[in-house]
Amino acid sequence: MLFDLYNWHHNHETRDKIFGNLAEMGSDIMCFQEFYTSEEKGDFNNIDSLTKLLNLSNYHTEYTTTLREFDHWGIATFSRFPIVNKGKIIFNTKNNNLCIYTDLLIYKDTVRVYNLHLQSISFSKKDNQFLNDLKQGNDSDEDIEKSKNILRRLKRAFVKRAKQVEAIKLHMSTCKYKIILCGDFNDTPGSYAYNELCKKLTDAFVAKGNGFGRTYAGEWPQFRIDYILFDKQFHCSKFQKAEETFTDHFPITANLY
Repeated sequence: MLFDLYNWHHNHETRDKIFGNLAEMGSDIMCFQEFYTSEEKGDFNNIDSLTKLLNLSNYHTEYTTTLREFDHWGIATFSRFPIVNKGKIIFNTKNNNLCIYTDLLIYKDTVRVYNLHLQSISFSKKDNQFLNDLKQGNDSDEDIEKSKNILRRLKRAFVKRAKQVEAIKLHMSTCKYKIILCGDFNDTPGSYAYNELCKKLTDAFVAKGNGFGRTYAGEWPQFRIDYILFDKQFHCSKFQKAEETFTDHFPITANLY
């Protein structure tokens, strides 16, 4: 949620709590799928804040939206390891969806980190209300039309995600390095997107996670939609989902070696 840029929680504490949680994780690599930074607003120069607070001096940012030449929205990867190469896979959509790849020199080995944000369903407030009404058993004469609207949104998002996944798979097929892939898939473990990207990679949750694993903190979808996948040459010793969150997603971490 862009480090609470829009003060969704209506207080001045949430932003500090988000940064505090990130500092406690102490990760060597951090991937953000909804990133914002400003070159003019000192309090929201998040590149400066994160590099200092997390001691992650190397970063790769790509932006899908820039306003006033200094306010940037996009995606970002921060690392303790040197960056030797970087690039992006553009999806040619009007939304804030993107995939970036960052080659890191981890000791004497080069590892490619893919950081991606796939197409969301984009339920409206009316859609969410309809889903909540169904959950509570409240029916109405307009249910058929509302159901059709839900299905249209699901189909549109599915088609867009499929094209995005194919672009990522094609790019990955040319990679000569070991791969770590992190991202908000906006889709479930039973989806085409997940299963295609998992064909040659291991899911950290499957390797070391437990329980239901829900990562989205909002009303819908109440599933696992955020993932850390890794090359089979890696081993995962630990996977963890945060017990609390100050945004609309639960942060996830994995220890790989």
